[in-house]
Amino acid sequence: MSASAHAPSVRAAAPLVTLQGVRKTFDTGTMALDGLDLVVREGEFLSLLGPSGCGKSTALRLIAGLAAPSAGSVTWRGGRRPELGFVFQEPTLMPWASVADNVWLPLRLRGTARAAAMPHIMSALALVGLAGFEHAYPGELSGGMKMRVSIARALATRPAILLLDEPFAALDEITRFRLNDDLLRLREELSATVVFVTHSVFESAYLSSRIAVFGARPGRVTQEIDVAEPLARTADFRASPVFAAVCRDASAALERASALEGAP
Repeated sequence: MSASAHAPSVRAAAPLVTLQGVRKTFDTGTMALDGLDLVVREGEFLSLLGPSGCGKSTALRLIAGLAAPSAGSVTWRGGRRPELGFVFQEPTLMPWASVADNVWLPLRLRGTARAAAMPHIMSALALVGLAGFEHAYPGELSGGMKMRVSIARALATRPAILLLDEPFAALDEITRFRLNDDLLRLREELSATVVFVTHSVFESAYLSSRIAVFGARPGRVTQEIDVAEPLARTADFRASPVFAAVCRDASAALERASALEGAP
């Protein structure tokens, strides 16, 4: 049976942001997205799954307001974008600044003095398991720890929505699994909405309450898959029938999207 047949009331939650008929064409003439319809619902963990170059990251940047659509609309509930945090593919830390000063950056840009920001900085570092590392520098940290700092920086403003663009792709599998678990814990503790870009079927199946499968460029959503299990997951979930069913559904959806790419 399809994993979607077991779906919980994911789609019953209130829409937070709606992308409708979105097209994005760059100055080079490359069309990254065309006809993208996507709803992000409050409190969900939504993964954007698809092959490299299918427009997933572009969709995330449109949600973040880092780019504007060439056509179509990005509409926030209430007409206003809430506080959000963005985690890029690379940690993008300032190598000359301490961990604390890197996490301070979004608060500093809002005019918050360092002394006033320190409780927020320390709280964010504690959330990602880096209490005690505030005086360290990026060059002293492992790849996984650098990504934790990047996540802490995104959490410093306590955002209502957290956007992550393939943040764990360059990490080893053990570190990636650990950070997957940490991310689910953070989402639960902060009651945040998460939109997560990945090209990994297994990662999307483990993390998500819903998966939006993208077709090849120009990107659009070709299928959505709801995941029945609660988001308080353990390693045992990876051995469960539900996980296997979601992986099968997502893999089949990607194959169908690839077939459409070559269709006349």
